[in-house]
Amino acid sequence: MDVVQRFWTRVTTPVPDLPTAVLLAALAVAVVVVLTPALWRPARTVVTIAHEGAHGLAALAAGRRLAGIRLHSDTSGLTVSAGRPTGAGMVLTCAAGYPGPALAGLGAAALLAAGHAAGLLWALLLLLALLLVQIRNWYGLWAVLATAAVVFAVTWWLPAAAQAACAAAGTWFLLLAAPKAVVELQRARRRRAAPDSDADQLARLTGLPALLWVGLFLLVDAGALLLGGWWLLGDGRLPG
Repeated sequence: MDVVQRFWTRVTTPVPDLPTAVLLAALAVAVVVVLTPALWRPARTVVTIAHEGAHGLAALAAGRRLAGIRLHSDTSGLTVSAGRPTGAGMVLTCAAGYPGPALAGLGAAALLAAGHAAGLLWALLLLLALLLVQIRNWYGLWAVLATAAVVFAVTWWLPAAAQAACAAAGTWFLLLAAPKAVVELQRARRRRAAPDSDADQLARLTGLPALLWVGLFLLVDAGALLLGGWWLLGDGRLPG
């Protein structure tokens, strides 16, 4: 019980706010990863994990039965759920993917701004563990395990200040990567390389233009970036 109590205290005790210089350095690292093609491609798998995880959570919230998640080496993914092929539940499930990484980043920003960097990292580990049981292919299994291993190494071996800095870099990455993924979606749609994209599926489900859905995705992601950035850097820092 003492071990559990010490662990709980470590996870829930707020840490001092990160210096602005550290937050800006973490932002710079995230910008480099997002804008450098050689770094962006492997890092984009993390975006896919969040994207497909959001589909899965939305499916469960809508009362659908989650049948499995696949992640592919080309950074695409597939979430399969059983239920009505139309209706609000299917729309919610389909619409959750592209806002998912941004909303995950926004939640991470809220925890980080409140001083709960350790809690954020352990929450990520828990979510990855829950996702792991739904993975249905070997590459997806490897991708989730590798991501979890990195997060675990940060939480287990790094001091609190370094954990917070890594958490900040990961938070900025999600916030910045989400709108870039939407821009990539629209580029693929213009080339007619993504006829079954989430936006096109939503257009068939709702009758609204796919471009409108792309715009909504981008609006949500940009809003999350602005709000998360304000929480981390501006006067909107949350109390611990």
